[in-house]
Amino acid sequence: MSDPWVNSASDTLKHALEDMVTDRLTPGAAAAIGAPDDRALVAVGTTGVDGEHPATPETYYDIASLTKVVATWPLVGRAVADGLVGLDAPLAKYFPDLAPQSHPGLKATMRQILTHTSGLMPSTRLDRYIGDERYIAEAILAEPLGTVGEQRYINRGFILAGLMLERLRGEPLGRLLDAHMSTVGVAGIGYGPFTRSAQVAPTERRIGGAHPVHGTVHDENAALLGGMAGHAGVFATAEGLADYTSAIIRARSEEAPVGAFVRESWHPMTRVDELTHRGLAWLIRDGGVVYHHGFTGTSLFLHPDTGRYLVLLTNAIAFGRERRGLADVRRVALGLLEQP
Repeated sequence: MSDPWVNSASDTLKHALEDMVTDRLTPGAAAAIGAPDDRALVAVGTTGVDGEHPATPETYYDIASLTKVVATWPLVGRAVADGLVGLDAPLAKYFPDLAPQSHPGLKATMRQILTHTSGLMPSTRLDRYIGDERYIAEAILAEPLGTVGEQRYINRGFILAGLMLERLRGEPLGRLLDAHMSTVGVAGIGYGPFTRSAQVAPTERRIGGAHPVHGTVHDENAALLGGMAGHAGVFATAEGLADYTSAIIRARSEEAPVGAFVRESWHPMTRVDELTHRGLAWLIRDGGVVYHHGFTGTSLFLHPDTGRYLVLLTNAIAFGRERRGLADVRRVALGLLEQP
């Protein structure tokens, strides 16, 4: 049965995205608007600034920090369900070969990493480790901790989570994510690199006259890690993210351990601002909307109680890191889910 909200929200979001394209704030965009028994897919503009190839719901976008909730978060949840990871165990349990005295980061827990309260350094510059023969996790864990419990956006916590998952599973993140998405029946999501083509939206032109970053990860730190990291590196289509979002909303009601992890993740744990808390990886509005953003121009919003969701994929980064107009479209999307 169709949900009238889907049609209304789809029209509103499409018009907002068309305005972004007209004003040259993004080359194009794709979106998914869904409810438990209904879904609409929209696309506007082109994949790149050259205007040659129309964007479609099957266009792959670099989703940047949405990687945290699309790859790392579900893989941590599965590891918790399998008994491999305890949310409140110190990282020292998973790195027994490292000395706690010289690695302060070993005191942090997975819960603190997911809630961005670990005290790890918030500014991530992995190029400082070039030429360093230490394992990257060892180098990160050796740095001094800041204020534990203070809510600060910390990419390196998710980098550590990704490295830890690879260590525990004995497989690279790309294979772990592919296996997970296959298990839940979702296609259209995976780590790059992708062949440069009309099916992949480029991101930023970093040097005048050069090709833009296209099919490889935009995030410099993820690039230094080979394009697969816990904080960035995943590419996805609007249709793939719609399937993924539907799957995690369904998982919330399951009695299995994964369902318990999802429910706990969407429970407010630490205050971010006057309207928002952080759960496990996700941001949670006081009205119940759960969401996350990606730096390249992407967002994922969902309302667990109604089962409604919005996938927003742009490459606004193509017109500059200011990403003008993106905040306005995100407010539109959030407002659509917060309306009665």
